[in-house]
Amino acid sequence: MISAKRNAHCGKLTAEQAGQSVVLCGWVSKRRDHGGLIFVDLRDRSGIVQVVADPDTTAKDFKVAEDIRNEYVIKVSGKIRLRDEATVNPNIPTGKIEVVADAIEVLNAAKTPPFYIQDGIDTDENLRLKYRYLDLRRPEMQKNLILRHKVTKLMRDYFDSRGFIEVETPMLCKSTPEGARDYLVPSRVNPGKFFALPQSPQIFKQILMVAGMERYFQIARCFRDEDLRADRQPEFTQLDIEMSFVEVDDILDMMEGLMQHIFKGALDRDIKAPFLRMTWDDAMNTYGSDKPDMRFEMPLFDLSETVKGSDFKVFNSILESCGVVKGITVKGDAGIARRELDGLVEFVGIYGAKGLAWIQVQGDGSIKSPIAKFFSEEQMAKIVAAAKAEANDLILMVADKWATTVQALGALRIEMAKRMNLIDPDKLAFLWVIDFPMFEYSEEDKRWVAMHHPFTMPREEDLDKLMTDPGKVYAKAYDMVLNGTEIGGGSIRIHRRDIQKKVFQAIGLSDEEAETKFGFMMGAFEYGAPPHGGLAFGLDRLIMIMAKRSSIRDVIAFPKTKDASCLMTGAPDLVVEKQMRELHIKTVGLKK
Repeated sequence: MISAKRNAHCGKLTAEQAGQSVVLCGWVSKRRDHGGLIFVDLRDRSGIVQVVADPDTTAKDFKVAEDIRNEYVIKVSGKIRLRDEATVNPNIPTGKIEVVADAIEVLNAAKTPPFYIQDGIDTDENLRLKYRYLDLRRPEMQKNLILRHKVTKLMRDYFDSRGFIEVETPMLCKSTPEGARDYLVPSRVNPGKFFALPQSPQIFKQILMVAGMERYFQIARCFRDEDLRADRQPEFTQLDIEMSFVEVDDILDMMEGLMQHIFKGALDRDIKAPFLRMTWDDAMNTYGSDKPDMRFEMPLFDLSETVKGSDFKVFNSILESCGVVKGITVKGDAGIARRELDGLVEFVGIYGAKGLAWIQVQGDGSIKSPIAKFFSEEQMAKIVAAAKAEANDLILMVADKWATTVQALGALRIEMAKRMNLIDPDKLAFLWVIDFPMFEYSEEDKRWVAMHHPFTMPREEDLDKLMTDPGKVYAKAYDMVLNGTEIGGGSIRIHRRDIQKKVFQAIGLSDEEAETKFGFMMGAFEYGAPPHGGLAFGLDRLIMIMAKRSSIRDVIAFPKTKDASCLMTGAPDLVVEKQMRELHIKTVGLKK
C-alpha cells in the first residue's frame, strides 16, 4: 500500500520536473504489455501521462501492473523522467515525459465498459446516457463541463463588478399557464392544490425591481413541460437579468459587454461590438427567420411586382389572394441535378409551401427552367436582375402566404448554405433582433397571444392600438442571436397597472382571470414600480455553441432524453400508493 497522498495531477506534469518523485491517482486509460515492460496511460481530470512499470523498479508490484485493466482506479508512486527522443508523443501535453513507477496500488477494479472511454466515439446516445458516469469520464465531455464552469464564474464576476446582486427566487410557484405547460407539484399540506415549477423567474425578478434591488441576476433552473429537441430540455439553466431605470440601449450595451467578457475569458476570442441590430420585420423579410444566421449571405428577395401580369397562373392567383412571391439565389449551383431539385420541393413542403419554382442560369447566360415558357425574355431578364443572379447561379422561388413563404425560404436558405459549404464553423456572428410584434394570433385558441410574454412593454407609439388593432402593436423586445440560434431574449417590462390591464385584455384575459393569476403583481405596480427591463440567456445553448457541439445534451451533466426521461436513474417512475394517498392524488386512465 502506498502511504503517501497524491501530490500531483497527470496532465499537469512537465519536462522541467524530470527527476522529481510524484504520487498520482487516476483511471487506467490504456495498458500495453511490451514483453518485460508494461506501459499504462494514466488519466485524471487534468489529462494523461504515461506510467512505466519495469520489473527492476517495480519489483514488488509488477504483478499488480500485469493484472490491471482499462478503467481500474490506481495509485502510482514514481519518478518523472524524460522520454527518449524517438518515443516522444507530440499529441499530448505530457508527451515528453513519463513516470517510472516504484509502486502501484489498485484502489478499485472495474468491469469492461460498454463503450470506449475516449473522444470521438461512434456510440448510440441512449447507451451513453444510460452509463452517463462513464460518458462523463471522456475528456471532451469533461472539457465541456469545465467550460460551463468557467463561463458561469465569468458571468458572476462581470455582474458583481457592475453593481448587480444575485438573488434566488422560489422553485415552488403559482401556476400561470400562459406559455408552455407547467410541471405541477401536489401540496400535501394543502389538499387538492398544486405548486408549479418555474418556467422562468419573470414575475419574481420584476417584483425585485419594485422592491428596489435595481440590478439583479441569477443563474436559475427553469422547467417547461414541452416537446423536446436538440436544443431543448424539460429542465434547463438560464442566466436571468433585470435592471431598473433603463431603456433598450442600456440593456443591449451591457449584454454585449458580457459576451465580450466571457468569450475572451473562456475561449480567448475577441468579440467586436456593437452588434448588428435588425428589426423583426427586416429579419423575416430578408432572411426568413427571426434568428437569422449571419455567417453567410443569400438574402431573400421579393419578386411580387416583377412577376405580376405574367402568363404564369400559379403566381398570379397567389398574388391576387394577397400572397407573395419571394426567392433566394444560390451562387454557383446552376448544375444541380434534377433529382436534388425534386428533393427541394419536398423540403419546402415540410414548412407548408405548396411548391418550388427554379431557374438555372447557365454558364453562357441562357435560362433553363420549367416556368420559362410563361415569361417573355424581358420579364425573365427582370427576374434574373432582381435575384442578382449571374452565370452558373440557381434561383429558387416560393409563392404562398407571406408567413409560409418566408418560413420555407428561410429554412431553404440554411439548407442550401450547408450543401454549398458556406458556413464557417469558426465564425461568430452576433446579432440583435429588435422591435418584435407584441402579439401573434393563435389559430388553436382563436385569440391573440403574447409573442414573448404578456409583461412586455409595447412601444409608446403603439399603445393606442392595444384594444383596436393588436396585430399592429410592436414591443420593446429584443433577442440576441448567435450563428442562427437565439441565445437570449428580453424586453422592457410593463411597470404600470393600467397598461398591464390592457395587455391582459388584448390576449383575452378577463379582469377576474388576471386578478386570480397576477393580482399580487398588479398590486405591486401600485406601490411605486420603477421602469425596468431585462433579459435571460439560455446557458445550455450558449455553452453548446461555445463548445461547438450540436446538442445541448453534450454540455449538461445529466440530461433527459427526447421523451423527458433519465436512462441512468429511470426517472420518471411510479411511486408507492402510500405517497399518492398522502398527496391526495390518484392516476386515472393509465394502461398497465
